[in-house]
Amino acid sequence: MFSGIDEVDWASMEHAYGPADDVPELLRGLASADPAEREAALDGMYGAVHHQGDVYACTLACIPFLFELVVDPGVQDRGGIVELLTSIGGFDLDEDDEAEIDEDEIEGAANYAMAAAAVTAGAGVFFELIADEDPGVRLAAPLALATLHRHPVRVLALLRERLPVEPDEEVRLALVEAAGRVALRHRPLAERVGKWLGLLAERAGSPGLRLAALAQLARCSPDGLPGDVVPVVSGLLREMRSAPEESGDGGEHTPPGGIAAREDDEPEPGPDTTPEAEPVDPDPVAPVETGRGEHVATPTLVGQLRSLSAQENAGRGAPWAADLLRTLHVGLDDRVGDRTALLADQLRSPDRRQRIDAVRMSGGLIRAWRGPYEELVALVGEQLSDPEPRLAEAASHVLEELFGLAAPAADALAARLAADPGSWVRTWASGPPGLSSTVKALARLGDARAVPALAGALELPQVAHDVGFAVGHLGATARPLAGALRRRLAEVELDECAYDRASPLLAGLTALRAGEAAPEVLRVLRGAPEYRGEWLRTAALRALGAFGPAAREAIPELRALVRRPGTASATEAAEALWAVSGDADEVLPVLIEGLQSDQVHDRRAAAVALGALGPRAAVVAPRLRGLLAHEELWLRVDAAIALWEVSGRTRETVGALLTAWEQNRHVRVRVAECLARMGPVPEGSAAAHVLRSELVSVRRHNAMDGGYGSHDIHEDEKLLALCRQALRGTGKGSTS
Repeated sequence: MFSGIDEVDWASMEHAYGPADDVPELLRGLASADPAEREAALDGMYGAVHHQGDVYACTLACIPFLFELVVDPGVQDRGGIVELLTSIGGFDLDEDDEAEIDEDEIEGAANYAMAAAAVTAGAGVFFELIADEDPGVRLAAPLALATLHRHPVRVLALLRERLPVEPDEEVRLALVEAAGRVALRHRPLAERVGKWLGLLAERAGSPGLRLAALAQLARCSPDGLPGDVVPVVSGLLREMRSAPEESGDGGEHTPPGGIAAREDDEPEPGPDTTPEAEPVDPDPVAPVETGRGEHVATPTLVGQLRSLSAQENAGRGAPWAADLLRTLHVGLDDRVGDRTALLADQLRSPDRRQRIDAVRMSGGLIRAWRGPYEELVALVGEQLSDPEPRLAEAASHVLEELFGLAAPAADALAARLAADPGSWVRTWASGPPGLSSTVKALARLGDARAVPALAGALELPQVAHDVGFAVGHLGATARPLAGALRRRLAEVELDECAYDRASPLLAGLTALRAGEAAPEVLRVLRGAPEYRGEWLRTAALRALGAFGPAAREAIPELRALVRRPGTASATEAAEALWAVSGDADEVLPVLIEGLQSDQVHDRRAAAVALGALGPRAAVVAPRLRGLLAHEELWLRVDAAIALWEVSGRTRETVGALLTAWEQNRHVRVRVAECLARMGPVPEGSAAAHVLRSELVSVRRHNAMDGGYGSHDIHEDEKLLALCRQALRGTGKGSTS
């Protein structure tokens, strides 16, 4: 084994953390008899040699040696190596990807292509591994074949042949998943795979296998799903809960074997002429399990992931059920009604783990898709009273992100809050404390029952960093907190930690427009330290601007700050001075100067401030009009809105805003705010068409694959409300 490994010039190559001269040691570690050493080596491969899915020259040099390892029956935990090879070789570049590659990315793209070619060339070994004695190898081999082998028809035939004789339930599920992957990568085969999956879903002896077939059917051939998919899946889940844990001897799985053996239900094609594979997303994350034997605890990423998985799945008879349900939900996609009904059924399950999974999947559904969620949210709220802490915590985290949509769970949130005052604030080993999810969820509803928790948080030695934001959502309901906010602000030492201590207090006072706190805010403005002083002054100026005429004592200080035109602080001070004094002539020159700044951020701030002056700033209309062609989209949007505010002219403004709407979905809330303020959008206009199209879309405008923001749902619901408002016409003008 490893013939020629010392002849490779590893030191001339690099991986994610420097020279690759340690790679031979990692490769030998994968073959070690010591399980801890094997795991550490695998962790090193993912952490350095294949870091976050990257392919380096040393990654390419490893491929022949990794193949040597996977075919050697004396090597343990080979399943993890099969998964590593699948990840290294499973990245495809399509024509669009290639068109977007710049010069700096050419070498990386070439490495991906060479890795795919090298691993695919050796993928024939996975045919043998699919019947390996090691169940961990058999678990990894089907997906490797589906992802890497050039002849998908042969792969499908092998998967079907193997299913009736495979003794391990989890491996059987992997065979079905691999069939779905083949169908996704080779669309001409989707119909054939769909027929087979449909038969499995009807006739397989194992409820888990029937559920796996339904999940893959949803992904690759959703039209083949039964019309009553929700009750079918619910019945399978009940059957899985009530059935004894399957033995894995394969004896009860004759029906799937019968289906797999029936080659007369569809003709076998001639030579494999399937088109080139479609792109497949790589999976750069190290697998949670690298084999099927006992593993020792190690301080590696792989070890930590495995430990977390073991904790999560402890006591589960079918730990893979959650993955199957997630796959099913992905396949159901925009069928929000079916997905909601299925999750509602899961949330009523007597199985707490199933409810934990359902809570988390409910969050994912609501985050990405619009729909009527009152019943689902109420059921999530019911989990708050469960004695299982993971279930209650998962529910509170989901509700925290829902803002107004959490209303059906308001009473449940309030009950949880009252039952455990000690959980109002969370502390961490490092960083400032923060409000609990339950407090934030209730505050974001504007529910007065959150006020006692915020009052308690303001009495702690260190104020939670997010108190101010919570106060902002409560509005006038939180007015009783103004005194405590003011008192705590007066106590803040103006040292290097001043920003962290003062910013949540300033945010709260700003939200309450508590003008009586002007002396305390002025103290902060005048004494801001050098470290983060600019941020602190910005927060103080926003507070003074929010106070308006109640902060008249700040006028001399604000006038002094505006005498430095062209700077961000001058623009911010001018904006505050206008709000406090109402003297447009005094601030207009400063804002015009800011509009000419070299910094886009400063120009945007000046445009917004000029818009607040309205017709008093009509003289800047030509300058704002000139910015409508600027290369920075957000500046174009701010300039267009300001142009309407100072001139009242809508035609060119609306045109610029609708163009930006189509170019970047993230500007839509800002655009809709302006359209709503303009007034009734004429029927049949371009603006009306855009707004109505948004309202009928089921997908949230800011939904992302693979990531999300904590305010995404709130922003999307705000967009919908603004679109309806603009069409109803409750603004002050007209878009005609």
